[in-house]
Amino acid sequence: MITLGQYNTLNILEKTEDGFILTDNDNEKVLCSEQITSGNSEIGTSIEVFVYHDNDGKKVATFKKPKIQLYQFALLQVVALTKVGAFLNWGLDKDLLVPFGEQKDEMAEGKWYVVYLDIDETTNRLFASSYIEKQLQNINITIEAGEEVDLLVYQQTDLGYVVIINNEHKGLVYENEVFTTLNIGDQLKGYVKKVREDNHIDISIQPIGYRKFNDANSNLILTALSKNDGLLPLTDKSSPEEIYSSLGMSKKAFKKAIGFLYKNRAITLEDSGIKLLK
Repeated sequence: MITLGQYNTLNILEKTEDGFILTDNDNEKVLCSEQITSGNSEIGTSIEVFVYHDNDGKKVATFKKPKIQLYQFALLQVVALTKVGAFLNWGLDKDLLVPFGEQKDEMAEGKWYVVYLDIDETTNRLFASSYIEKQLQNINITIEAGEEVDLLVYQQTDLGYVVIINNEHKGLVYENEVFTTLNIGDQLKGYVKKVREDNHIDISIQPIGYRKFNDANSNLILTALSKNDGLLPLTDKSSPEEIYSSLGMSKKAFKKAIGFLYKNRAITLEDSGIKLLK
């Protein structure tokens, strides 16, 4: 069965004036009107395509990469408001509908919202919803303390940043533990600090086990290192402009912070830059 809202590996059945007819193992057919530019287009060749509905409600295949897939979350922009709801740009020819009943707050054209891609079981139509929390569950926790996880930031509160964990759970990154800029819709790696008895999940954006320092600049450098595979191409010979562009701090503050981290055996100083010690 060809699945809507996801990538499908299909076989080229025939070439027509309208494009290529693709089929799956159950002989269901779908049209791809785009030119096949990679690999070959011989009959029987397998290709990977994304499948969704066109304006006429027919399944169509595309090589374009959508910004969201079925049962996933993403930050998308409203491009039009109509009598049936808001339409989002998700990178495909036909915009994605958020029906009025799936808008947690009334949407405005030009604004960005974190949404979830779902499918209506009655009409078999894809739609987006901004009711994020009803798609998350913290009852059956599938992660544990110390584990690296995928995060998407979807809300800021007085305590910090609420995040979607592994496309399944809800967690919190505390404000006083953030030493870099976070924005709604950011996707990044994080680490499980603690799963509480009430199943609330505390998340760190610094690897668990790295020493936490009182100095904000030192923590900012550690955070930047953890996001860049443990290496930053900055040294005490880097220009003030380079340092400020990468870290938002002065060269004087940078040299003081890396000196502190070096003395505490958190980093090594190499010709190519700063390297994080694990």
